[in-house]
Amino acid sequence: MGSTASGKSGTWRNWGGNVTVRPAREVTPASVDELAAAVRQAAEDGLRVKAVGSGHSFTTIAATDGLSIRPQLLTGIRNIDRKAMTVTVEAGTPLKRLNVALAREGLSLTNMGDIMEQTVSGATSTGTHGTGRESASLAAQIRELELVTADGSVLTCSEKENPEVFAAARIGLGALGIVTAITFAVEPVFLLTAREEPMPLERVLAEFDQLWAENEHFEFYWFPHTGNTNTKRNNRSAGPPQPVGQLAGWFEDEFLSNGVFHAAQLLGRAVPAVVPTVARISSTALSARSYTDIPYKVFTSPRRVPFVEMEYAVPRKALTDTLRELKALVDRSGLRINFPVEVRTAPADDIALSTASARDSAYIAVHMFRGTPYQAYFTAAERIFTAHEGRPHWGKVHTRDAGYFAEVYPRFGEFTALRDRLDPDRLFQNDYLRRVLGQ
Repeated sequence: MGSTASGKSGTWRNWGGNVTVRPAREVTPASVDELAAAVRQAAEDGLRVKAVGSGHSFTTIAATDGLSIRPQLLTGIRNIDRKAMTVTVEAGTPLKRLNVALAREGLSLTNMGDIMEQTVSGATSTGTHGTGRESASLAAQIRELELVTADGSVLTCSEKENPEVFAAARIGLGALGIVTAITFAVEPVFLLTAREEPMPLERVLAEFDQLWAENEHFEFYWFPHTGNTNTKRNNRSAGPPQPVGQLAGWFEDEFLSNGVFHAAQLLGRAVPAVVPTVARISSTALSARSYTDIPYKVFTSPRRVPFVEMEYAVPRKALTDTLRELKALVDRSGLRINFPVEVRTAPADDIALSTASARDSAYIAVHMFRGTPYQAYFTAAERIFTAHEGRPHWGKVHTRDAGYFAEVYPRFGEFTALRDRLDPDRLFQNDYLRRVLGQ
């Protein structure tokens, strides 16, 4: 899987393969000034503008038929401030490069998602998150950001400078301007011990509050058509480091999680009837293991099997009911679900359009192998999620619109009012933003 999604002859495709678009013009600016000039020029020429990262969104959030801004030259660390414990990076920097560079400096982000292919601006603008009891999404770790607005001016936003923009632009969906640099809070690099172990779903649900409370980072994967899960707890450790051995790592992470899993997906797509059997076998194939390493080597793992995904945040207290309803749906539906359901949590935060805005949240992510019909499953799952006032991940498949979001986000009106002020002519508009934010 390439880190940059692209296509021939001026077409652009996302990683999931479900979005294809042909922009009128593409630019790859080498500086913020160049980017601002391209934005001003596009406005003069009557072209809409979107920045596109690595294409890891399954929605059309980055699609445009106007000017597409590619950020691959805006990469690297601008500044490390050891006194303030912050690092400032260019918007196009892939998380993978940021994590490696920080580790070299003896630093780390506090929390992160489970892949690191995305650019920092793409990941934060769509609300990418991992799992955490106290530590929140990537965007919640932002201390300052630089934004090129519709008139081509460059705004610095923080709690002190342009605070009302800062409150919204950390997860801005690309609607308020083009993010050109991000300053993250960092801390001295630390060790995490991961403990992965299979556990019956009923036990996980019965003990969920306790598992959440006892671990800094708790998550689990439920295998549909079975009562089995694989749980993962990450907690800070005094060491010593005990990384996954090369052979064991290859076997678990490449062979089982990517190689055999991919083969099983191909088989399930061709012969749906075998899916429950394959699910039972694969859910018992993983054994318990523990390892200790620096954060990004524990939080993230390679995902080479292509899929399409929907993820909703529900109030944390509603998790067990929601998941039981999802299981009942799969059990009675005749659907053949060949991909595990991923469950994570996040504490409430103060970002206007964060899926965890002002409420402690649990995330339920449903996936289907690329090329498998997913609509029936996702539609039925979405009905369950929305009955619990779920908020969909901005970069993953969903059918919600501005009317729905105005009900489930207390600060939705604050965000749209800011957009009216910063982008009155809708330079950064596209079909997706028209649907989710309204006209």
